[in-house]
Amino acid sequence: MTVPKASALIAADLRRRVVTGELAPGRMLPSETILMAEFGVSRPTLREAFRILEAESIITVVRGPRGGARVLEPDGSMAARYTGTLLQYEGTPLSDVYRARTELEVSAVGMIAARRAKAPVRALEALVREGDSIIENEAAFADYSLRFHVGVVERGGSMTLAVLGRMLFDILDTHNAQFIASHPPGYERTANKKAQSAYRKLVKLLQNGEGAAAQRHWRRHLEAVEKFMVGQSDTALVEVLS
Repeated sequence: MTVPKASALIAADLRRRVVTGELAPGRMLPSETILMAEFGVSRPTLREAFRILEAESIITVVRGPRGGARVLEPDGSMAARYTGTLLQYEGTPLSDVYRARTELEVSAVGMIAARRAKAPVRALEALVREGDSIIENEAAFADYSLRFHVGVVERGGSMTLAVLGRMLFDILDTHNAQFIASHPPGYERTANKKAQSAYRKLVKLLQNGEGAAAQRHWRRHLEAVEKFMVGQSDTALVEVLS
């Protein structure tokens, strides 16, 4: 059995304190002198632990006489980058990510319907109202559309599903920005109108308690989105995220 290095054990202890809220985002870690005494280690060992946590985007280290280690707000970007790198290494095609997103969102729609709670559907209804006035603005609509899809997953009631969804959405958002930049102005407006109509219909079906119909509708919509965004020229993620 391999014995963990002292720096890894220190990193694990500090990570636990951040995760449990003992060290809140924005707070400075104790000074190096205090931590060296607490853990009984040298400065190089402590700084190696800091490098581990900094690589995980858990802390940021500011050098200089007034510097120190500050706890960061977790945002999932590190996990998304790692996931993207892993998928790139595996040669994953972009269409595979879109299909995974479809399965995840359709499941979330079913969970929203099963909860029979009004608040999640009202939140989606409020989001739909935002989209009506920005269909012609492709960049603004892309941002709004991402928030709507994130909203669907988050309101399914599963934090695990929401975290997985946000990781996939980070990848798809990068592709969407490239897609907009590679086409002439106005290219996405017709698709935006169809998307807004699909969002409105999803909310209506959920309001009416038609969960199965909502899932079928959402699957058709997301499959159409994949066809529009990927088309016949499916590409590997390495070409999107590099």
